[in-house]
Amino acid sequence: MNEHQQLLQTLEQQEQELQFTEFRNEAALALGFALAEAARRERKPIAIDICRNGQQLFHCAMPGTSADNDAWIRRKNNVVNRYGHSSLHVGTDFRARGKSFDTDARLDPDLYAAHGGAFPINIRGVGVIGTITVSGLPQAEDHDFVVRQIRAFLSGQG
Repeated sequence: MNEHQQLLQTLEQQEQELQFTEFRNEAALALGFALAEAARRERKPIAIDICRNGQQLFHCAMPGTSADNDAWIRRKNNVVNRYGHSSLHVGTDFRARGKSFDTDARLDPDLYAAHGGAFPINIRGVGVIGTITVSGLPQAEDHDFVVRQIRAFLSGQG
C-alpha cells in the first residue's frame, strides 16, 4: 500500500466519523465562530466558508487573506459538491491511482481544485448537503484544521 492509499484510508475514516444528524443555520453560525476563534487564537491567515445546499451560511476572512482565498474556496467547494468527498480525498484518490486531478478529471481548473481544505457536511442517512472550507494554509494544514474543528464541534454537541 503506497502513501496515497494510506492517506485515502484515513480520509475515508474521517468522513465516516465526522457526520452530522442535522445542520441548521444556528449550527453553521456556531461552527463558523468556532473556526474563526481557533484561527484567531492560532494566528492562522485563513478564509472560512460554510455552505448548505448552495447557500453561503458563514464566511469570514482573517487578517492575511485576500480575494484569492475566496476563489480557492469556490474551487474546492465545487470538488466536494461534484464528488461527495473532501477536496483532499478527491485529489489523493487521483494520486493513488497514478493520475493527476488537474489533467485527468477533465474539468476546468479555474472552477475545480482538488486541494485540501473543503470538507463535506454529511448528514447521517441523507448524504452530503454542503461544505465547510478553509483556505490560506498548505493544503494538508487546511484540511487538518477543518477536521480538528469539526471533531471538536461534534464532540461538544453530545
